[in-house]
Amino acid sequence: MVNLHAVGGMRKLNNDKYNTWSTCIMSYMQRQDMWEIVNGSEKEQPETEDANEMLTKWKIKAFKAMYALKKTLEEYMLEHIRDVKTQNEAWETFAKLFSKKNDTKLQLLEGELLCIKQGNMMIKQYLYKVKLLCREISKLDPATPIGDTRMKRIIVHGLKPEFRSFVIAVKGWQTQPSLVEFENLLANQEALVKQMG
Repeated sequence: MVNLHAVGGMRKLNNDKYNTWSTCIMSYMQRQDMWEIVNGSEKEQPETEDANEMLTKWKIKAFKAMYALKKTLEEYMLEHIRDVKTQNEAWETFAKLFSKKNDTKLQLLEGELLCIKQGNMMIKQYLYKVKLLCREISKLDPATPIGDTRMKRIIVHGLKPEFRSFVIAVKGWQTQPSLVEFENLLANQEALVKQMG
């Protein structure tokens, strides 16, 4: 049986949160052994001696998968899949709907990324926001993804002034840290500043 609490507790798909929704619903479907039906790799069961029993089990699983998909949509999003016949059609409908290159949204996200500043955010929050924006931009424009080097420049640009001397010191290193190492160094520096303050 579909765990209504788990599905009901998931954030519903709306016009802004497709990536979060798709990640969560994919994990849920995998855990419930329904993902192959949704992604289209598992069609109706082949004919065997127990064909009727297997087909019945498959249909129950398919109905549960469609119910879980519909249960995790905002009401107005249901209109997009009202006439689909399969769970895979529903999944592909949203994938196509949200993966279309949207120049206006791309411009807004790029503008936000150019202006992003750490402000009152902790390092982890700031890094999360930068990475989220970069990921969204890269999905909207896969031809020009934002790499780690550019992401580090964006992060440095928006850091609080108290990190400038630290960043200058790191830039002087013979071997530059990876993005993950740089994030850890910033988090450690922030912890050190807090301890001293």
